Amino acid sequence: MKKLGLIMTFIICGTIIGFSSDPCFSKRHIKSLMINAAEWQLNNPKHEITDWTNGTFYEGVFATWETTKSKSIYKSLMKMGEETQWKPGKRYYHADDATICQTYIDMYRIEKKEEMIEPTKAAMNSFINKPYPSMNSVRVIKWWWCDALFMAPAALVKLGMTTGDQKYLAANDKYFKECYDLLYNKDEHLFARDLNYVIKADGTGPLEANGKKIFWSRGNGWVMGGLVRVLNELPSDYPNRPFYENLYKEMAAKLINIQQQDGLWRASLLDPNSYPGGEVSGSGLDCYALAWGINNKLLDKDTYLPAVKKAWKSLCNCVNEEGRVGWVQPVGADPRKNFSEDSWEVYGTGAFLLAGSEVIKLPKK
Repeated sequence: MKKLGLIMTFIICGTIIGFSSDPCFSKRHIKSLMINAAEWQLNNPKHEITDWTNGTFYEGVFATWETTKSKSIYKSLMKMGEETQWKPGKRYYHADDATICQTYIDMYRIEKKEEMIEPTKAAMNSFINKPYPSMNSVRVIKWWWCDALFMAPAALVKLGMTTGDQKYLAANDKYFKECYDLLYNKDEHLFARDLNYVIKADGTGPLEANGKKIFWSRGNGWVMGGLVRVLNELPSDYPNRPFYENLYKEMAAKLINIQQQDGLWRASLLDPNSYPGGEVSGSGLDCYALAWGINNKLLDKDTYLPAVKKAWKSLCNCVNEEGRVGWVQPVGADPRKNFSEDSWEVYGTGAFLLAGSEVIKLPKK
């Protein structure tokens, strides 16, 4: 029955009807979905607030407030910051502990209270000024895993744009390029999760059952979402902006070519047959990133809009009546099959909310 339920769910999720006639794409419906999902997750907390998981979630909560102007959602953002005293996680050197800073900076831009941004400044200054405590042959640079490109770059860039201090932008350029050089596959236009998944010069290394390289859906979703959040901040004349734009466009073109018929991406991007169920956290981030590209005219609407429509339709059908976002792979570092319609995580909700915040702005035709 579980297997049948999985198949039926994705048949339903893959049913695409007209954009204009489908309530899934109406602004009222999207706002309602976003508020319900955000409120369900706020009422079902998990992990420390400053954990990367919640950092991703609260970015989605802030996007929900921007989209809906819900007073209760805004109060939840203020409550979160007051509970943490606007402090990031304790590891100044770890990108995960900087994730929540993105929301702190967004809230500071509205409230203009120095206590909301000072702890972020202190953490980022330590991150830039102190050496990374390298631990083994995999953790050789500050951002040694591709997920980090969602967690920290936008925090640095937002801080630089907010304070006017260029050192934060320069630091992001340096550390982002180091990760790119280490993990980006220029043939596949995808990122390995970390050095454990990079094929060595002698051809050895882990492969999927079909012989393809392992590229984790959520890992690459992290990168796409992170690129969007960086590009959304950088000025059009910023010297290194073309690097981020070109990378974003390369990955976007790859992603629409490996999107599955039901609109979602599989946990392992190049071996969909071994991972038959669509995975919502990676797919949500991809939907968010591609929709943003259309809205900001970096991606051709005629080419990419059908892919975004399919993805959003499927994502909507993976949210239950309570507002719980399901089909989310649990915390991990590689493709897994250990999830179902009942599998939820706070970052999956965050990815869904971010997607909704851009889908609602899409052109109707």
